[in-house]
Amino acid sequence: MTIRSLAGALVLSLTVAACATQSAAPPGTQVAAERLQQTVVAGRTTKAEVLAAFGPTRSIRFDSGYEAWVYQSPAGGGRFTEFVLLIDPQGVVSKTRTRAPGTL
Repeated sequence: MTIRSLAGALVLSLTVAACATQSAAPPGTQVAAERLQQTVVAGRTTKAEVLAAFGPTRSIRFDSGYEAWVYQSPAGGGRFTEFVLLIDPQGVVSKTRTRAPGTL
């Protein structure tokens, strides 16, 4: 196989992979809203429990040691409700917030 054909095969495989990984859904793990609300209790639920129940998701870690994790629930019509968790430096959910689709 020549370098030219190898490069062509690489470009083709990267193009196919890029198409396969694109999704209409915004980033963040999708979980049913009822399950999130029943499982996560501010001040009691730990980061490890959330990870075990719902898996990893989009997150932001702050210099203060706090983390914000975002889970999504399908809301119909290709829209999603966001469920945001604020996790304190000790690894406990300190606050939650639900954001309805279409709100800023």
